[in-house]
Amino acid sequence: MALDKILSIGGKPGLYKLLTQTRSGFVGESLIDGKRVTVSLRNNVSVLSEIAIYTLEEEVPLGEVFQKIKEKEKGAKTSIGHKEDKLKLEEYFFEVLPNYDEDRVYPSDIKKIIQWYNILHENGITDFSEDKKSEKAKVSDEEE
Repeated sequence: MALDKILSIGGKPGLYKLLTQTRSGFVGESLIDGKRVTVSLRNNVSVLSEIAIYTLEEEVPLGEVFQKIKEKEKGAKTSIGHKEDKLKLEEYFFEVLPNYDEDRVYPSDIKKIIQWYNILHENGITDFSEDKKSEKAKVSDEEE
């Protein structure tokens, strides 16, 4: 499953799989406990494929960051928990993305990224490279 079907809903813990759209919003299923929720368009919702992390040079898509974590951990869950202290989280993230912008990427963002990676890993969603391939395919199609 691609990251464009995975959602973060403001005020609700964890991640949600997009099931269907309705007239007033959509239906999502929690990746943590499988419960379904109906979400209105007024809620703050983020699609993971649309999220990027600030670096000193550019913005790096979240899928690429997840891929770097996967490579660092050799395909396993993270060696650090999302509830670690600020210093440990920053050290870990610096190993994953050495040029991240420390002024604009907060420890709370790092906690979310680590937590989300582990939730995706537990649900068997570990192929983050396919998003880059599909984006490149879209760009080359548009150029033709």
